[in-house]
Parts: sequence; structure tokens; C-alpha cells
Amino acid sequence: MRADLEVADIFRVAGPAYRASHAGHLSLTQLKVMTAIEYCRTAALGGHVEACQDCGHWRVAYNSCRNRHCPKCQGAAARTWLAAREADLLPVGYFHVVFTLPAEVAAVAFQNKAVVYDLLFKAASETMATIAADPKHLGARIGITAVLHTWGSAMTHHPHVHMIVPGGGIALDGTRWISSRPAFLLPVRVLGKLFRRLFLTRLNQLHAAGRLAFFGSLAHLIDRHAFQRHLAPVKKQRWVVYAKPPFAGPQAVLAYLSRYTHRVAISNRRLIAFDETGVTFRFKDYRLDGPNRQRVMTLATDEFIRRFLLHVLPRGFHRIRHYGLLAGSARKACLERARRLLAVAPPANNEPEEIDDYRPPCPCCGGHMVVIETFARWRQPRAPPAYTSPIRELAP
Repeated sequence: MRADLEVADIFRVAGPAYRASHAGHLSLTQLKVMTAIEYCRTAALGGHVEACQDCGHWRVAYNSCRNRHCPKCQGAAARTWLAAREADLLPVGYFHVVFTLPAEVAAVAFQNKAVVYDLLFKAASETMATIAADPKHLGARIGITAVLHTWGSAMTHHPHVHMIVPGGGIALDGTRWISSRPAFLLPVRVLGKLFRRLFLTRLNQLHAAGRLAFFGSLAHLIDRHAFQRHLAPVKKQRWVVYAKPPFAGPQAVLAYLSRYTHRVAISNRRLIAFDETGVTFRFKDYRLDGPNRQRVMTLATDEFIRRFLLHVLPRGFHRIRHYGLLAGSARKACLERARRLLAVAPPANNEPEEIDDYRPPCPCCGGHMVVIETFARWRQPRAPPAYTSPIRELAP
């Protein structure tokens, strides 16, 4: 069902003026994202005509842009991804761990997205794997699914990685499954210290290799001494690593993943109003507790668009990654070994099942809708068909 107000509506009205006033300051990727969202589910992308198999009701449906930054196109992508992940779940508790970058480092990350976001993934995953493998803690090889988010609730730049981690792992000699304590995975202070050391060491290496670029107010950081002064405060700070209690079963893990894996900077359902004063939307103020956390904010339209575009990822950048037992080609073999060690039966079918048709049902009778006509970009469908149902036409 279409929301009353969408990001696409804001882009269609204010996008042309924003692009004109910021010409030369927007990347090609950002421009493509704006265009994709504006055209999503309009005649510009073509579409099809659907008819109900039962009552003959028909409707026009336009194609989606399928851009990963579009608020309307993530539902189907999330369902497809989750269907593939469901077979990977083990009958153990799962933990949610978050690694966050300090503000001083986030500023560097904003001007070097591909390099520093990649470093965030690598440092966080290596931190988890190293501490988990330490016999003083867990002494096992664990599996990790990591998801990058670059925003806070108010769409400010706030890069952090969410991780879903099984509560245990395979012993380093491969002979047994080692379970974590019921409500404790790894010590967050130890994780924070190692994460800080690994990240800053490699960030300095990137700077020494000339792989970091700086512009505007950060242009002076190209100098090594200035860069060190900029990072000096964070070397003494405690870096935030947050661990939640385990989920209540595999279905809770899937429900969580469905909310986080394909999320964009702001969903359409959080939008409240769009007028001459700007864009009004709901957000969470995490400095507050309880129901007071839910707040309302109004931003000037240009500022709203600017904040949305802050979170456009570099082309080809993978925001969902897997490590340890869940990494790449070794995933299937590692999961089979884990199930043997846990003495649980493998899933009935290791391959994800064919994804169901998620076309909305008929609004009149709830029947199944089928495609009876397609039309190309910038075209409109023909007049409605004379018959009421393609199925009934074929009935004897």
C-alpha cells in the first residue's frame, strides 16, 4: 500500500532545484539515486496490467527501480535475502553486537567512504574473531553476519556495523561445539580496546600510503602531523561496542534481520508532512528513555535531501558481509560440521526455496492477480481487456 507521503514525492518536487543549485557538488551515484527514486513505480520505468483470476478486477502496476537506496524497493529484496539465510540458522542463541566509530573518525570516513567503511567491516570482524578464538574467552571459531548503517535516526552521519553472532562456535581443533554463556558472548570492553587499536593502526597505514583524501575543512589533514593531532583524542577514548542479550529463537533473529539488512536512511512511514516549511518526520532521540524517545523534527527541504544523500554508498560497495563460519565458499561445509557437533538434523532443503509471488492480492475479493499485459518505459497500457478473467475464458 502506498504511503501518504514518500521520499519520491519530495524528490520530484524539490529535486530539480536541488540538483541545479548543487551542480558540480553531487556525485554521479547520488544523481542516479535521486533519479531512480523519482521514477520508481511510474510510467517512466514501464509496467504491467494485472487481473484477478476470480472476479476479473484489473489494475495497472508500474515497475520498481530496484535501487538499494530506494525506500520502496527493499521489501522484496529483504524477503529474497532472508529466504536464503533461514537455512543458515543454528539452534542456538544469537547475539546482536554493534561497533560504532567516534565522531572524529566518522568525519574522515565521510570523505573516504569506500576505504574507511571497508576498514570498519574488517576491523570489527577481526576483533570479534580474535577475542572469540582466545581460550580465555570462548576459544572457538564463530560465524558473523555484519550489516553497515551510516545514519542516526535523524539521518545524521553515524557509521556503525550491526552484527548477528551465534552464541558459540566450533572449537579450534574442530572436534566440538563450544557454547557461550546464556546471556554473555564476549566482554565488550576487551572488544572495544582491540577494535580501537586495529582500526587506528590500519587507518594510519592508509594515510601513510596516500589512500585517504581530504577536502574543505579537513583539507589540512593531508599533513601527517595534523592527522595525528586530529586522532589524538580518540586514542584515549573508550570506543563503543554494544552487545544486546540473545534473541528469543531463530524466528526472532529473522525478524530482526528483516528490519536491519535492507533498511535505508529513512522509511516512507516516518514521513509526516512536506510543505513550504520543509519536511517533517518522526525520529528516535536515543538520549531519552521510554515513550519520550519518539520525537518529531522538521528540516528545510534542501537539508532533508542533503542528509538523505549523505548515506548513498559507493558503487559496488557491499553493505552486508559474512565472516568466519558463514564466510564465502566455506559456509556450507562449516554449517554442516556445526550441525553434526550440535547433533541436530540438517534442514530439509539446503537450497533456498523458490520465492513466492508477493504481488498484492485483489482489493475486491482477495484473489490472486496475474499479469495479462506488459508495456515499455514511458508508455501507458492499452484500454482494459474486454473479458473479465483470463482463467474463466479458458474454462470449459
